[in-house]
Amino acid sequence: MSAAIQAVYVRGHEERQTPKPHVVYRIEIQAHVRSWQMWHRYSEFVELHTELVKSTGSPPPAPLPPKNSLAIFKGPFRDESAMIDQRQAGLEAYLRAIIGAKEDKWRECYAFREFLGVPVGKQIPSGGTSSTMQFSLASWLDEHLELQSRIRDVRADINRRDTLSDRGDVGASHTANVQAKKKLAEILSRVRTLTQGLQELGMAGMAEGELQRRTDMVARLQDECEKLGKILTIARQTSRTNTLSTPPGAFTNVSLAPGSDRVALLGGNKPATRVFGAALKNPQETEQTRPLDDHGLLQLQRVQMEQQDAQASQLTAILQRQRHLGEAIGAELRLHNEMLDELSNNVDRVGGKLSNAKKQLNRLG
Repeated sequence: MSAAIQAVYVRGHEERQTPKPHVVYRIEIQAHVRSWQMWHRYSEFVELHTELVKSTGSPPPAPLPPKNSLAIFKGPFRDESAMIDQRQAGLEAYLRAIIGAKEDKWRECYAFREFLGVPVGKQIPSGGTSSTMQFSLASWLDEHLELQSRIRDVRADINRRDTLSDRGDVGASHTANVQAKKKLAEILSRVRTLTQGLQELGMAGMAEGELQRRTDMVARLQDECEKLGKILTIARQTSRTNTLSTPPGAFTNVSLAPGSDRVALLGGNKPATRVFGAALKNPQETEQTRPLDDHGLLQLQRVQMEQQDAQASQLTAILQRQRHLGEAIGAELRLHNEMLDELSNNVDRVGGKLSNAKKQLNRLG
């Protein structure tokens, strides 16, 4: 679910007289970032149970409390109260069993989500290929927060991958990298769904300022995903010490060149150094470049250049919005000037008519 339910409680009830006397139960739903309430009568629970059995082919884990044959509003109040309390506890156990079940077929059923008022749209029909989802204003923000949390998880996997690589555990490092890629692929899919949901909210009449703010939020998510994708393509190399500690037989044919050959090749006794960017008088390795080989350094340079290009693109988009805003203000000012000119012409015409009327009055006098 977009708004994952953490807990469900049935706390309290009310007696209502219209259209006829009946009891409704207050259901409290707690999600990750917010909570809300729903009111349902027992007959609606029965309809939900029937729909769940019909949709999933099996009843939920807990049974629905049986319907009492006695009328609620007849008999001693003590018996009525006891029956209502007993039914309230049974309804809460029924809902909590669905939430805590190992199988998610009941809680993922559209009828159940609609019953609890979960702010997500209709389910995708089985066998369908469309990923369109209808969001409400609140559920869209819930999904955005969830994606931000998933992005932090991917960053943690990348950090774990780099740590394992530095320790020389190549297999575990590769596994962490694969896990991060899978999570990122899922995030990209959900970001596309979030973008489609925002378009639907815009068409439904969302305010222009709020639409622009959420568009920027999606753009930042896309930028984060793009950066993470580029980082995942750079395989960090272990240090020279870890390389030399490779199991025997892996690099048995590798031999270091004699020092005289190195001097002849490099043309002097200058130490072999490597820096990122322009040459410095005293070049030094950085924590970022030290574990990389030449290929990794080139990839890092490309990533940083692409990040700079992305930042330049964002700045260009901001400047374009400022330009459009300025053009809109200019058009508004031109319209106001035209209206003022028209008003001035009308004043002149009225002034001329008043002068003519005054002359005629003078003639009559």
